[in-house]
Amino acid sequence: MSLASVKQFFSEHAPDIDVIELAQSTATVELAAKGHGVEPAQIAKTLALKVGDDVILIVTRGDARLDNKKYKARFGTKARMLGFDEVEAETGHPVGGVCPFGLAKPHNVYCDESLKAYDVVVPAAGATNAAVHISPERIAELTGAEWVDVSAT
Repeated sequence: MSLASVKQFFSEHAPDIDVIELAQSTATVELAAKGHGVEPAQIAKTLALKVGDDVILIVTRGDARLDNKKYKARFGTKARMLGFDEVEAETGHPVGGVCPFGLAKPHNVYCDESLKAYDVVVPAAGATNAAVHISPERIAELTGAEWVDVSAT
């Protein structure tokens, strides 16, 4: 279902972008980088977090981690990642395949400024072996994402 929803999303909104399915898992930054022949920083990981009663998604580069001070300054609360079981229920995607495309429920999406270091990044595409090659600007455009600076690289 998840991979299908991502393929449907791109079919409707960006038919020029192909979903790439590999034979091996790309569920971690390291596996994804190896599978797609890019450096780990070029992987665009999607983090699912709770802000009050809302769930937000932050897309950041693969080697970045959230900077707690920047996050709290922007969102007014401490960062709280969703639990493993909550991620798929909220996004429709399994852990390791989470992306901001083809979501099960509408969520606010934020793209971290760290992504702008690359012309092309590689986010997952709804499965632990699927991804797309896309510019950071196109991610923001397709998802209505707001740019934020909440990571430390």
